[in-house]
Amino acid sequence: MRKNQINVVYGDNPLNMVELLLQTIKPEEQIPKGARIGLKPNLVLGKPASSGATTHPEIVEGIICYFQARGYEDLCIMESSWVGEKTERAFEVCGYRDLAENYQVKLINLKKDATVQRQVGDLALTVCSSPLEVDYLINLPVLKAHCQTKLTCALKNMKGCVPDSEKRRFHRLGLYKPIAHLSAALPVDLVIVDGICGDLTFEEGGNPVPMGRLFAGTDPVLIDSYAASLLGLDVLDVPYISMAAKLGSGKAELTGAEIIEINPEEKTPGTFRLSSSLQALAKYVDERQACSACYGSLIHALHRLEEEGNLDSLGLGEKEIKIGQGFRGNSGEGIGIGACTRSLSNSLPGCPPSAREIKNFLSSHSRWLPPHK
Repeated sequence: MRKNQINVVYGDNPLNMVELLLQTIKPEEQIPKGARIGLKPNLVLGKPASSGATTHPEIVEGIICYFQARGYEDLCIMESSWVGEKTERAFEVCGYRDLAENYQVKLINLKKDATVQRQVGDLALTVCSSPLEVDYLINLPVLKAHCQTKLTCALKNMKGCVPDSEKRRFHRLGLYKPIAHLSAALPVDLVIVDGICGDLTFEEGGNPVPMGRLFAGTDPVLIDSYAASLLGLDVLDVPYISMAAKLGSGKAELTGAEIIEINPEEKTPGTFRLSSSLQALAKYVDERQACSACYGSLIHALHRLEEEGNLDSLGLGEKEIKIGQGFRGNSGEGIGIGACTRSLSNSLPGCPPSAREIKNFLSSHSRWLPPHK
């Protein structure tokens, strides 16, 4: 797998999706037999993955099954929840205790781990020992928003590999610089992002957005650049991405990335259960058999416009934005999102377009919108 590649799978079954992803990537070709493989999910607190806060245990289960079927026996799951939360509780509530017992995989609570010092440039970091001791480290973040850094994905997920005292220092340092430097102090071998239903606004969950995808790559900086676009953000909105690139941890430019859709046929219509805050955004949307990959991008774009104070200025009426396979072949006036709405007078192509593309499209074409009486 080349550094500039990002592989994407769609669907609603995380176990099957991650197996297909691994079958395509074939990471075992790079891993000697007998190697120790570490899995680092996002278990920031004890909330189920359906909340949009934590990594689906089915993804980790699929990875374990994949490697065990190929003769790899030394696997471990490691995590440290945020300050004030007990990691053991997160293991239990999120389904990882049962998972570890069923597959005889070791759970490592990094809050209790030994630590080492790593110097990166002018910044000394205290890092947990266990992630540095594995032969192959897989980072398993959730694609979701963050109240301080706007995005939490590949780079920020590794903050769970430092002790609580260092987490507090990260905040005193402003988060961006230490997160970027941690990417150089603690490199990963593979990133698999849980983009099933990450939270719209906050890393603690509560407003999950259906996105219906997993994506993977070996460059965590490039992964975060791509993740930012899916949430309607620019790279400059998340300063640690460019900072990590300058430290040599990866490339931030998406222009040179090769995005490979493994199973585009799985972008099928979904049923969307929305929280009250999402329903307030969804009132602008006429959704007819939309797939979650496209619909989720639109919800993120509308939220980003609202966050920036620009949503009201678009003058959108209820059900004004069209999306979904039910609009295929429908001509006439209207604002359409995605390839299925190409016959409308004003349509954004893409299958699916990113939230950033949707946000820019709606912003630059607000002149379409007639005044509402």
